[in-house]
Amino acid sequence: MSTHEKYPTDLTDAQWQLIYPLLPLPKWQPGGPGCPPCDRRGVVNGLVYLTKTGCQWRMLPKTFGAWQTVYGYFNRWSRQGVWRQVMEEVTRQERHRQGRQPTPSAGSVDSQSVKMATQRGTKGYDGGKKVNGRKRHLLVDTLGLILGVCVTAADGGDRDGLMRLLTAYFSTGVQRLRKLWVDGGYVGEALKAWVGALKKTHKIDLEVVERKGKGFQVLPRRWVVERTFAWVFHYRRHSKDYEVLTRNSEALIQIAMIHLLVKRLAA
Repeated sequence: MSTHEKYPTDLTDAQWQLIYPLLPLPKWQPGGPGCPPCDRRGVVNGLVYLTKTGCQWRMLPKTFGAWQTVYGYFNRWSRQGVWRQVMEEVTRQERHRQGRQPTPSAGSVDSQSVKMATQRGTKGYDGGKKVNGRKRHLLVDTLGLILGVCVTAADGGDRDGLMRLLTAYFSTGVQRLRKLWVDGGYVGEALKAWVGALKKTHKIDLEVVERKGKGFQVLPRRWVVERTFAWVFHYRRHSKDYEVLTRNSEALIQIAMIHLLVKRLAA
């Protein structure tokens, strides 16, 4: 293993120690059939480099290995939900570092529409934002740490995104989440009825924080999720949506959050 960092985005030894136990173990055994697995640290470094710089897959420096290999690991672990699981674990560790319980009791939800850089894949037109592309839906805790992410066509409703986020989040077995701060896009009888039915198993309340007047405003509670979108946007790959598969778009957001958190945890 190389002891020096060729690129500023390369993981330090301390950061890698946090991630590698959470990754799937190679199936290949010494002396067994097939080829030895590639350097998983190189794969992760390549993915952080791509996410931070916004380069094309084919433009990945060969330092990280063949781009097809890096993409192959990324796509397979995306399909298996590995990036989500790693993000959830380092999120729990960061909450513990800040003296919080492993899972939160309150959070915020919001969405962000972005253009697509490819003609392939799920897409739609957001008439309100005048954006032809996709919509990112984030569920975050009061620290701004991502609890859930889903990516839909830009014409997908905020309420549908919220239902998908909460369904996926509660399917992991968590119970503490009780309060969510949202904006005016998360109202309506259908959503109210859905939340009412959800309260039979999970007592969750939505509080709408409305924007008053025009111009820039720091909205109580909701500013946290807006800051999280800003964190994600610091990774240039997220200036637009470049992925054909929405699950890969979600995985790259998870990788950005993982990188942010391991830098904190290993500081």
